[in-house]
Amino acid sequence: MSWVGSSAVEIADAVRRGKVTAPVVVAEHLDAIAERDGRVGAFRVVLAERALAEARVLQEREDLAGLPLAGVPIAVKDNVAVGGETSRNGSAATPDVAAQEDHPVVARLRAAGAVVVGITNVPELCLAGVTDSVYGVTRNPWDLRRTPGGSSGGSAAAVAAGMVPLAHGADGLGSLRIPAACCGLVSIKPGQGVVPPPEHDWYRMSENGPMATTVADLALALAVMAGDMSLATPDESEALGVGRAIDDYPGGLTLSDPPRLRIAVAPMPLPPGFSVDAEFQRAVTGAAEVLGAAGHTVVEHTERMSLRLGAAAVTTWFACAAGDVEGLEPRGLERRTRSLARAGRLLSKVGADGATGRDRWRAYGADQWFGNADVLVTPTLAAVPPPAERWGRRGLLANARVNLTYAPATAAWNMAGWPAMSVPYGRHSTGTPIGVQLVAAPGGEAQLLALAGQLEAARPWTRHAPLT
Repeated sequence: MSWVGSSAVEIADAVRRGKVTAPVVVAEHLDAIAERDGRVGAFRVVLAERALAEARVLQEREDLAGLPLAGVPIAVKDNVAVGGETSRNGSAATPDVAAQEDHPVVARLRAAGAVVVGITNVPELCLAGVTDSVYGVTRNPWDLRRTPGGSSGGSAAAVAAGMVPLAHGADGLGSLRIPAACCGLVSIKPGQGVVPPPEHDWYRMSENGPMATTVADLALALAVMAGDMSLATPDESEALGVGRAIDDYPGGLTLSDPPRLRIAVAPMPLPPGFSVDAEFQRAVTGAAEVLGAAGHTVVEHTERMSLRLGAAAVTTWFACAAGDVEGLEPRGLERRTRSLARAGRLLSKVGADGATGRDRWRAYGADQWFGNADVLVTPTLAAVPPPAERWGRRGLLANARVNLTYAPATAAWNMAGWPAMSVPYGRHSTGTPIGVQLVAAPGGEAQLLALAGQLEAARPWTRHAPLT
């Protein structure tokens, strides 16, 4: 029996019980990477020898039977530190210097028994909703002609292709939810203070989070990243014999059975001038109907976001680019990055850096627009994933057009600092997966996971792409 394609929960349970060893599991997944990644391009670097050595050490740990992620192979996005490895953030202009220690999220994953098998590709400086860079073009396992999204595109492609059961990602303007929707995965951007953020936190908008093929795997990985095992399902937490806290990082999440919630459905929430694919809109309505059948109250949300908010999101994107290139050699940067940063610098000179719009939305705008609902259901994407190409070699207009046309529905919730996730819901007529976005007020991570579990139970999705 091969453990490739098994869930993280299944693998960890088997390793804890001695049904399989961590080195065997890791070796099987490394074989899958060697076989599949040549077509997908998910990984910037595969840490084969190191991962096998770590798996052998893990197998001898005295606390193996209590590790939540015992022996689970995991991929890490190329924007956080992995001790002993370089973090290039998708760029040739970043320092080629190995990190001294793991980022806290990576350290928590390892402490919980996960084995890092590789570092995944991102667009340069994580500035795009497509994944290509000097390290190659990453492709969507569901359709190799299309992008897996971005900026956590390499992580999403690795999970969707069955090369790892779990992956780390980060979300600054949608960078977990966009690739999750493109690749048929479930992913969550936690709210502020739940998980230690990336170093470049983009005006407190960017959050680390997991990508998975099942809600149970997602909840378990988020619990580990958050340092609070109460987020995992009660049965899982009790079976592991673990306490609430993994370490003393501030923040906490409380899991409870979902009460009957008031759910607002917004198939077309975008500002005037934006459109959403009709099949995506029907998926949002269908998901809301499933939740209504589960006993929740479903109401329509017909108000569209303002053009002013959309402008704030775009100028914030440019401002993030301008900030991220500081200290980097311009000649080492791609055309896309230079043009985004140039736009950010020019706009900041006239005070158009998105700060006012962000602050208003976070302070009161998001709450007012959200209304009296507990959870909002929207499309994750507005259009099917665009082609997998070298977008980094193109300029501002081409990249702004493709990003704003297909992925404009996620940034508002980064600016608000609210938790949001993407859940697979059916397939588009093109054959690519469809994702619906669930959004809750701060502290609502457990509610989102519970609703995602209800959608998964009612409408199970195909967990891996039939990569051919």
